[in-house]
Amino acid sequence: MKRILILAAALLAAGTACAQEAYREQRRSLFELLPIRSSDIVFLGNSLTDGCEWSELFDNRHIRNRGISSDRACELAERLDPIVEGHPKRLFLMIGINDLAGGTAPGEVVADIARVIDRFQTDSRWTRIFVQSILPVNGRDFDAYRNHYAHADRIVPTNELLKALCEEKGVTYIDVWSALADGEGLLDKRYTNDGVHLVGEGYLVWRDVLKPYVK
Repeated sequence: MKRILILAAALLAAGTACAQEAYREQRRSLFELLPIRSSDIVFLGNSLTDGCEWSELFDNRHIRNRGISSDRACELAERLDPIVEGHPKRLFLMIGINDLAGGTAPGEVVADIARVIDRFQTDSRWTRIFVQSILPVNGRDFDAYRNHYAHADRIVPTNELLKALCEEKGVTYIDVWSALADGEGLLDKRYTNDGVHLVGEGYLVWRDVLKPYVK
């Protein structure tokens, strides 16, 4: 019986991974066809960005969501061309939590983000870049994303490195972490239903942090 349960769990994990990769390819292929214009504001990131209707949240028709669930900083370079070539007005980047969950060291995550910034500063130098902090997670009240919770202690050090990187590159760093963390530094359970992703109230808090920068 135990062997059957292990096999069933393995098959379920394999099926989930295949479905996730299919979804990612669907998003990538669509984004390659959708134009970016110089008046656009691009939100780029992983599932946290993917999961929001940003243009409705800000009531701004120029906002373009280019988030893809499960994306990592080390993978962004593969899909930057359609965005960079459109020379968007502003870029809001949040990436890195999945890298940390996979065991990537903070310095490596920040180095990959630096390459994204460098690409824009070289090929789309009029794009204003806003790098958002990695959000807190909550493994105390939830248990769905154990790898994310296991590496939670790397989030704050990574954000500190990100802030220093932004100062070095002359781009804007935005601290979203503080607005969503509870008194213990965990993702406030009012804003999540799995300890990693946000529910509607969480996105409203995030929006309010970004309001001064989204114009």
